[in-house]
Amino acid sequence: MTAAFNSRPVEGILWTFGAGILFVGVNILVKYLGPVMPAPEMAFIRYGLGLMLLVPAIRQIMRIRLSPRQWGLFALRGGLHAAGVALWFYAMATIPLADVTAMNYLSPIYVTIGAALFMGEKLAVRRILAVVVALVGAVVILRPGFREIGPGHYAMLIAAVVFAGSYLLAKRLTDETDPVAVITMLSVSVTIGLVPIAAIDWVTPTGWQLLVLLATAGFATLGHYLMTLGFRAAPITVTQPVTFLQLVWAVLAGYVLFDEAVDPYVVLGGVMIISAISFITWREHVLKRRQITPPVPPQKLT
Repeated sequence: MTAAFNSRPVEGILWTFGAGILFVGVNILVKYLGPVMPAPEMAFIRYGLGLMLLVPAIRQIMRIRLSPRQWGLFALRGGLHAAGVALWFYAMATIPLADVTAMNYLSPIYVTIGAALFMGEKLAVRRILAVVVALVGAVVILRPGFREIGPGHYAMLIAAVVFAGSYLLAKRLTDETDPVAVITMLSVSVTIGLVPIAAIDWVTPTGWQLLVLLATAGFATLGHYLMTLGFRAAPITVTQPVTFLQLVWAVLAGYVLFDEAVDPYVVLGGVMIISAISFITWREHVLKRRQITPPVPPQKLT
């Protein structure tokens, strides 16, 4: 029985929708603490507290036999993701929510480019055009020469590239090991990787700040788990468009909670990036379906 017959699209959409709400909650809490805590410290505490929620999974991982190569990939992914997380926390604290959310969608575009450069995947003309549209969307968001581009924007551009590398490694590891192991090992390795960065500018957190970061860790961990359930329940062509609602929630949250003006150019650029990703995802789905669908034999004329 193929995956198509096991697909549960409504369930996949609901899991993914819930994950998106939780991820926006993470963004709001990080934005809230941004002015009073250094970004690397927030990231370190968030991941450190997240480990507390994953203790049962850590015990499960100890029973899994990993090869030295897999340990190396986990370590590499952890280092990349730690740098990306620190940059993301800094961007979230310094630029509008909508900007961070829209620019974060560049990661799948960089994944497409990285898959072509490092994994031998072919880039058809349609894919290349979609990538170009997404990159133009990033230019529309930033509008160099027409708006001030701060360090937070540069941090987010770099973070999107780093996250793309992390996602490519995650794809390889998910094919080889248990998904729970991939999620848990990420939290362990990122926490370790953030230790030296957080120690440079450490500010003793208050009890309330620790509570907020604990909620952030809980939202993020549960969000990743729901996203995994969504991927298992339905094809990514069904679930991925739902993740783009996060841009809508981010614009609303920035406007209502943080008095951030609604920038139509950010929305336009985000829609361009989202459209490009949706097209690439749809084309991949079509190609995979052609590969698993047996050709129909020609009918004889009688």
